[in-house]
Amino acid sequence: MKLIVGITGSTGVIYGIRLLEVLKKLGVETHLIMSEWAIKCISMETEFQLDYVKSLATNTSDEKNMASSVSSGTHKVDGMIVAPCSMKTLSAIANGYDDTLVARAADVTIKESRKLILMVRETPLSAIHLENMLKLSRLGVVILPPVTEFYTKPKTIDDIVNHGVGKCLDQFDLEHDLYPRWGTFKL
Repeated sequence: MKLIVGITGSTGVIYGIRLLEVLKKLGVETHLIMSEWAIKCISMETEFQLDYVKSLATNTSDEKNMASSVSSGTHKVDGMIVAPCSMKTLSAIANGYDDTLVARAADVTIKESRKLILMVRETPLSAIHLENMLKLSRLGVVILPPVTEFYTKPKTIDDIVNHGVGKCLDQFDLEHDLYPRWGTFKL
């Protein structure tokens, strides 16, 4: 399997980093694109270094490199996950404004009828945000905000992050043990 992973500058870059860690363990080929603000958020929100994050991906492209392989539909991939997805990126994707490689790769993913998962991060949501999400959902894009479940009684931030990442992996039928499935634990 081949996936494009976009990390944008919304808070929650740990979701994209953990996603890359798990995909690497699963042997999934990844192509990473990070926005300028994603790179800034890595140092603001985590203890990780940029080189470590890049090392998790099979390939990387600068967000300004519109000649990257992932900017074309002829580059075969199974889909794309943007984790986290800022409202700026959501708007660009919803309106076909391909000013960055993340937005362009998402546009290509949609036009080629491949699966696109957007882990949107914002609260509260405005009518503009909701309209952009609805517009994309009607096109088949999966809007997957990292909403925490509590039935498994998460004890750490890692438990919460793993649940969100696991929900993304489920969209591609990738097996994982990041969280217990409903019905597999005592209530």
